[in-house]
Amino acid sequence: MTNFLSKHFNSSYEFINVSAACPLTNVADIEFNIKNIKKCIQMSLDKKSKLVVFPELCITSYTCGDLFLNTEILKSSISAIKDLCNYLVGKDILVAVGAPLNYNNSLYNCAFIIYDGNILGIVPKSYIPNYTEFYEKRWFSEGLGVVNKTINLEFQDNIPFGTDLIFSSKIFKFAFEICEDAWVTIPPSSYLALSGANIIGNLSASNEIVSKANYRRNLVNSQSAKCLCSYIYSSSGVLESSSDLLFSGHLLICENGSMLKENNRFQRENQIINSTIDVDKLNRERLKNISFRDNSKFCPIQIREINFTFKDLSNIEFDKYIEKHPFVPSKENMRKERCKEIFNIQSAALAKRLTHTGLKKAVVGISGGLDSTLALLVIIKTFDMLKIHRKNITTITMPGFGTTDRTYNNAIDLCKSCGTDLREINIVKSCLQHFQDIGHDPKIHDVTYENVQARERTQILMDIANKEGGLVIGTGDLSELALGWCTYNGDHMSMYSVNCSIPKTLVRYLVRYVAENEVDKITSNILIDILNTPVSPELLPTDTKGNISQKTEDIVGPYELHDFFLYHFIKGTSPEKILFLANYAFNKDYEESTIKNWLNLFIKRFFTQQFKRSAIPDGPKVGTISLSPRGDFKMPSDASFKLFLD
Repeated sequence: MTNFLSKHFNSSYEFINVSAACPLTNVADIEFNIKNIKKCIQMSLDKKSKLVVFPELCITSYTCGDLFLNTEILKSSISAIKDLCNYLVGKDILVAVGAPLNYNNSLYNCAFIIYDGNILGIVPKSYIPNYTEFYEKRWFSEGLGVVNKTINLEFQDNIPFGTDLIFSSKIFKFAFEICEDAWVTIPPSSYLALSGANIIGNLSASNEIVSKANYRRNLVNSQSAKCLCSYIYSSSGVLESSSDLLFSGHLLICENGSMLKENNRFQRENQIINSTIDVDKLNRERLKNISFRDNSKFCPIQIREINFTFKDLSNIEFDKYIEKHPFVPSKENMRKERCKEIFNIQSAALAKRLTHTGLKKAVVGISGGLDSTLALLVIIKTFDMLKIHRKNITTITMPGFGTTDRTYNNAIDLCKSCGTDLREINIVKSCLQHFQDIGHDPKIHDVTYENVQARERTQILMDIANKEGGLVIGTGDLSELALGWCTYNGDHMSMYSVNCSIPKTLVRYLVRYVAENEVDKITSNILIDILNTPVSPELLPTDTKGNISQKTEDIVGPYELHDFFLYHFIKGTSPEKILFLANYAFNKDYEESTIKNWLNLFIKRFFTQQFKRSAIPDGPKVGTISLSPRGDFKMPSDASFKLFLD
C-alpha cells in the first residue's frame, strides 16, 4: 500500500491524518503525565498524524479536586506546558492538550493548542457542569464570553485566549471545545463550524455509567453530521481517581455522521486511534448544503483565525476505508434493514401514484432480468398492500431476436408463481415489418436494429395500458440512467418508474432480500436463478448454443465500477480524485489502466446522455443520490466533458 500511495497520492486531494489519544495519567503527578503525553505524540507522529487531541486537564489529570487551587499544581502545570512546547519544536503536528490556567484571578479549564514549539492559542471551556456528579464550578470559571483576549506566560507573550479561535493551515481549519460544551443545547462547535472550522476536537473527561457510552457515541456522531465536520473526541482514562467515578478513556473519530474509528475502552496503557479525514469532501458537502450556508449568516461570534502552516502534507498514512460498493451497506444486518426500507419506499410510492390516478391495474414488461424482476416484486407488494388482486397486474413477456430460453423460462415461471395476468407477445414479426417499413436490413445488427426492439416493446406496454386502464411501470435503474444505457423513448419511458434511483449493485441485493424474506420457496428459487444470469438487454441474436451473446458489462464495463464513479462524481469529487479512490478500493480487482479506461467511458457517457435523464418519468428517490431533473440533479443536456477528461 505504501507503493500505491507514493505513486497515486496527491496532497491536493486534501486528506489529513488525525489522532485521538488517551495517555496514562496519575492524579497530580505532572511529571508522569507529561512523559506519557509525549509518548502518545510520538505514536501519533508514527501514524503520520497532523493533529492529536488529548483528554481534558490531562497535564494534571481531571480528578485533582481542590488541588486545582494549589499554587504548586498550577505553576507545575504551566512548566509542563513549556516543556511540551520545547519537545514539539520541529515536529509537524498540532497538539491539543488540557491544563488549568489562572487568568485575572479566575481559574479556567483550557485546551492549549501547540504547534512547532509555540502556543497558537488557548481555548477555555465554555460551560462548566455543576450537577449530579460534577462540581467544576467549585474551581473553574466559565469561558463563555471570553473572546478577543490575549495572555502572557513567562515563556511566550501575546497568546490568543478565548472561545473565538480557529486554527488554520490553508484548507484545514481546526477548532476545539471541552467536554460539557458538546452536551449543551447549542455547542460552541456549532458556531465554530458555521465560522469555517471543518475539524473539531473535544478534550473530555466523561465518566462511565451504564449506557452512557452509547449516548456519547451518538452525541459525537450526530454533532459531526450537523456541523458537516470531522469530530475528534478524547476522554480521560482508567487511571483517574476512582473515589466516586470511573473513566474509560473513550476515543472517537467521526466524519459527517460516520464513525471512522473507535477504541476499546478501559485500557491500561497509552492508547491512540488514528484515521484519515477527507476535508475536501466535507467542504463540498457544505457547499451543496444551502441550509448550512444560510445558518452561518446568524452566527453570533466574531472569529479570530490563527494561521500556521504544516511543513509536509504529502507524507500520509492513508487510514481510511474506501467502500467498493458505496450504495450497499457492508454489514449483513444493516444491508437487510436497508433493503427492507427501500422496498417499502418503492411500494409506498407506487401505492400513492395508483390511488391518486384511481387506477387498479399495472402493466410491466418482464424479461427475466434483474430490473424487471425487481419492478414486478415492488408491484406485487403494492397490490397486496392495497388489497388489489394480483390478476390486475398485467405482466407481458416479449421475446425477440436475442431472447434466451433461460431468461424466457424465468420470466414465465416467475409470473406464474406470483399469480399475475401473464401474456406473451412475440415482437419478431412486428420488428421485421418495421425494418421493412423504414428500409433497414435486419442483417445489420446496429443501434437501429437494437432500438427498434426496445421501442416496439414500449409501444406494446403503453397501448395495452391505455386499452385496459393501467399504469405502465418502468423497470430501468439508476446505473443505466447514469450511463444512458437505455433506448430513448423505448425502455427509457414509462408512466411511473419504481427503480429510477436504485443503482445496479443494489438491485441484486434487493432481489436477494425478497428471495430470502418475502416469497415462497418456489419463487425464491426462480429469483436466485435470475440473480445468477448475466446482465444483458438481449437485443442481439443468441450464440450458436442459444446463450446470451450480448453481455452489458463487456460493453460498458463493470457496474460496480460505474456505481463507484457515479457515487463520488455526484458528490462533487474531481475525476482525478475518483481515480485515486477507485485505484485504492479496487487495487486487488482491476488493473489501473482498466479502471482509468472505464472512468473515461463513464464521464463521456454521463455527459452525452444527459438528454435522456432530462426527460425521465416520475419515480421515488430512495437514497442520497438521484438523477431526477425535478429533484437532486440539474445539468444541461449539452454540457462538455472535455474539462473532466483533461
